[in-house]
Amino acid sequence: MHPILILIHLAAAVMLLLWAVRMVRTGVERAWGLSLRRTLRQARGGSAGIAMAGMILAVVLQSSTAVGVLAVGFAASGMLGVTAGIAAMLGADLGSALVVKLLSFDLSELIPILLLAGATMFLKFENRQIRQIGRIVLGIGFILLSLGMVAEATEPLRDSAVLPQVAAYLRGDPLTAFALAALLAWGLHSSVAALLLFASFASGGLLPAQAAAPMVLGANLGGALIAAWLTRGTALPERRIPMGNLIFRGTGAVAALILLQVVPQPLQYLGGDAGVQLVNFHVLFNAALLIVALPLAGTMDRLTARLWPKPDGAEAMPGYRSSLDPSSLSQPRLALASVQRELLRMAEAVEAMLRPVADVLEGGDARRIAQLRAMDDEVNQRHTDIKLFIARINRGDLTEDEAKRSLELAAMAIDFEAIGDLIAKNLLAQADEKLQRQLRFSAEGWEELSRMHARVLANMQLALHVMVSGDLSAARQLVAEKSVLRRLERESHDRHLARLRSGQAESMETSDLHLEVVRSLKEINSLLVKVAYPILTRNGDLLESRLTREETSKNLMI
Repeated sequence: MHPILILIHLAAAVMLLLWAVRMVRTGVERAWGLSLRRTLRQARGGSAGIAMAGMILAVVLQSSTAVGVLAVGFAASGMLGVTAGIAAMLGADLGSALVVKLLSFDLSELIPILLLAGATMFLKFENRQIRQIGRIVLGIGFILLSLGMVAEATEPLRDSAVLPQVAAYLRGDPLTAFALAALLAWGLHSSVAALLLFASFASGGLLPAQAAAPMVLGANLGGALIAAWLTRGTALPERRIPMGNLIFRGTGAVAALILLQVVPQPLQYLGGDAGVQLVNFHVLFNAALLIVALPLAGTMDRLTARLWPKPDGAEAMPGYRSSLDPSSLSQPRLALASVQRELLRMAEAVEAMLRPVADVLEGGDARRIAQLRAMDDEVNQRHTDIKLFIARINRGDLTEDEAKRSLELAAMAIDFEAIGDLIAKNLLAQADEKLQRQLRFSAEGWEELSRMHARVLANMQLALHVMVSGDLSAARQLVAEKSVLRRLERESHDRHLARLRSGQAESMETSDLHLEVVRSLKEINSLLVKVAYPILTRNGDLLESRLTREETSKNLMI
C-alpha cells in the first residue's frame, strides 16, 4: 500500500476513534446528565467519597476532562470547594485509566452486535432515553471498530525499514517521547484516545514497551493539560482545581519517568503483551497517584491559592466589548448585521446567567448568586446600546425590509432583556430566599424543576441557532416547544398539589418557591420562542401568533 494511503487510513481510524469517544460521552450526558451531576454534587464521605464519585463519573463519561469541567462549574456555584474538586479529579484520572483498560480487551467479535443493537435503538425507537442508549452502544462499537482499523492501517508499517530507527530513537530519548505524547494527547483533546493508540501500536509491534512507557506518562500530563486549557477563562478560585490536578499529574509523571530510567525492565511484570503492559502501567500509575496525592489535596488547595491569588476587587465579569460599528450607519445592511452580532453577544450573556440557575437553586452560596445577578448589568447595557443604535439606523433611508428587520432585532433585544430580569429578579431571588431560610425542595419537586430548567436551557441553544441561521425547521421546532413547556408546567402543578395534599413537609415549606420557579421558567421559554416568529411569519406558518394547526401537530411529534 502506498504510504499516503496508509496515512489516510490511519488518520481516518484516529478521527473515528475521537468521534466515537465523544459519541459515548454525549449519549451518557443526554441520557443521565442530571443524575450524574447530582452524583458529584451530593458525594459524601470526605475526599475519599468525592474521589470515588469522580472515578465513577469518569468511567461512565469516558473522560476525566468532563469531570474536571463539572467540578469547576460546581465550584463556581459554591457547591464544591477547591479541595473537593481536586479530589474529584484525582478519582476521575483513575476512572479514565479504567476505561482504557476496559476498551483494550479484544472485543472485536462484539462489533456487529453492538452496531446492530445501537443502530436499532437509535433509529427505530421514539423514546429519548432508548435513543441515547443506542447512541452509547453505537459509540462503543465504533471505538472497537476504529481500533481494528488502526491495527489494519499499521500492518504495512511493521516491515518498514524506518520504523526500527524511530523506535530505537524514542527508546534512547525518553524525554522526547514523553513530550511528543503530551502534545498528542492535548492535541487530540482525549487522553483515552491517545493511550488506546499507544496500546494498539505496542500490541502490533510498532512500539516496544520501553519506548512507549514514557509516552504513557506524557499522555497523562497531556490529559491534565486539557482540563486546564478548557477552563482557562474561568475565574479564580475555581480555575485552581484543574491547575492543582495538573501539578499533581505533572509531578507524578516526571517522577515516574525518572524511576523508569533507574529500574531496569520494570514493565515486564505487568503482563506478557506489550500493549497489556502499557495499559496496566497506566492504571497502576493513576492508582498510585490517587493514593499519594489524595491526602495532600488540602495542601494543594493552599499552594494554588498562593500561586494564583485572587486579585483584590476582581470583577466577576470579563471586560465589556461591543460589536456595534458606528462607521456602518451609512450602510443600513451592514449596520443591521452588527446589531445582530451584538444581539448574539447579549443572548450569550443571558445564557451564561441561565445555565447555573439549577445549581444555585439547589445549593449555591450568596457570593455566586450575587455574581450572577451582577451579570444582568451587562445584559441591560447591551439592550440600551442596541436600542439607541437601531434608533440611529432608522434616521437614515431604509428599505421596507430593512426597517422591518430593525424592528425585529429591537423586539428580540427587549425579550432577552426581559429574560435577564426574570433570572435576576425572580429565579435568583428564589435561590436567595431558599438559602436564607435553609429550605430544601422535595426530591420529586427538584426533579421536576431540574427537568424544566434543562428543557429551557436546550431551547435557549435552539433559539440561538434559529437567530443565527434562520433555519425554518428549527424555528418550527422551537415554537412547538411552547406547548411542551405548557404541559410540563401543568404536570408540575398537579404533582405539586398532590404532594401538598399528602402533607409532605418539604413541599409545603417550598411551595411558593416551587411555583414561582416553574412560572418563571415557562415565561423565559415563551420569550425564547418569539425568536422564531419573524421566520415563521415570512413563511406563512404563523397565523395570529400561532403555528398553523398542521405544523403544530407535526412538530409536537418531533
